[in-house]
Amino acid sequence: MKSWPSPVVPTMPARHGNPVPLRLYDTADQRIREVSFQNPEGPAGMYVCGITPYDSTHLGHAATYLTFDLVYRALLDNGRSVHFVQNVTDVDDPLFERAERDNQDWRELGTEQTDLFRSDMEQLGVIPPQHFMSVSETVDEIIDIVGSLLDQGKAYILDGEYPDIYAPITATKQFGYESNFTREEMLEVFAERGGDPERPGKHDELDALIWKAERKGEPAWEAPFGRGRPGWHIECAAIAANRLGARFDIQGGGSDLVFPHHEFSAAHIEAAYEVDRMAGHYVHAGMIGLDGTKMSKSLGNLVFIHKLTANGHEPSAIRLGVYSQHYRSDRDWSEELLVESEQRLALWRAALQQPGSLGKAEELVRSIREYIADDLDSPGALQAVDTWAKHPRGENDPEAAALVVCALDSLFGISLQ
Repeated sequence: MKSWPSPVVPTMPARHGNPVPLRLYDTADQRIREVSFQNPEGPAGMYVCGITPYDSTHLGHAATYLTFDLVYRALLDNGRSVHFVQNVTDVDDPLFERAERDNQDWRELGTEQTDLFRSDMEQLGVIPPQHFMSVSETVDEIIDIVGSLLDQGKAYILDGEYPDIYAPITATKQFGYESNFTREEMLEVFAERGGDPERPGKHDELDALIWKAERKGEPAWEAPFGRGRPGWHIECAAIAANRLGARFDIQGGGSDLVFPHHEFSAAHIEAAYEVDRMAGHYVHAGMIGLDGTKMSKSLGNLVFIHKLTANGHEPSAIRLGVYSQHYRSDRDWSEELLVESEQRLALWRAALQQPGSLGKAEELVRSIREYIADDLDSPGALQAVDTWAKHPRGENDPEAAALVVCALDSLFGISLQ
């Protein structure tokens, strides 16, 4: 599956200051710490869970991918190339249900919505993954990892009409470390997010489906253990492991994926490859609400990226609106926030007419780098630019303006041109 065109990310001039090593909050360790790398000399491995393409990209999706775009840019600023992988969950119940409702082929629906997602990401200037992989094109890889778990006795086939395959939570000794949820919390969330705790015959209520035996009217693939299709969590496990290895640096997504999705994706890889920990950092972005209410398809209160841009709102203003609040917080979007972001963008552009001294611009860049390196403190960085833009400036060095333009484009994806 093809990705989308990459924006041009300018390189910060070395003579104007040094990058700052990136520190991120790790969900598993529950603290902020510096990002370390499995391969000190190689690229940083980053996997970010992608969309289930049954509806248009909304601002909640975009906020997550803009978060990891900041991560990508911070790593580039530190001289680290990035091996970025992202999936598209085009084999899943919500897609099939929507396709059946609309009397549309599920492949056509998936392709249509994935194309729109690509267009939204391109407009927002999000750096694309090197590997943008749909589940439907990686089923053979998923079959391999399911077979490996069966061979190692780390998965079991359920008796009955449908011989579905499950991975037990006992397949690894460390199950639960990623989310830090109690069993009671796991059971509650598991039932809400695609799990089947009441399924008869399972060894444990929390065991996760990794292969669903063929049902009438659903797509299915041939496998040594019977025709069927993959479970949700094993899909990401296979795609990540086959491109980044069983241990990589950053696993990312929205906070709604902490459990069960990321817990089980990690557990499947750790069981199949016998490693203690899949990702060096588990990083999660908060949820987006609209005018005080959680944004969701069921409530019909979604803000769509393509509609915002069609109405003339600049991608840079949308990015500023998202970055005006911290990525880990559950935060709100509103028309007022977008207006404020457009006013902020206008203020910054006006300040370029009198940019002040190169020394002040270098101080600003240093502040931006320090804020971003401190667990992506984008609100602090934006306030620093506001202070610079509002402060009286005596000198007007064209090199100062060029440096600020370069820094905001390189580190934030914000265009002041």
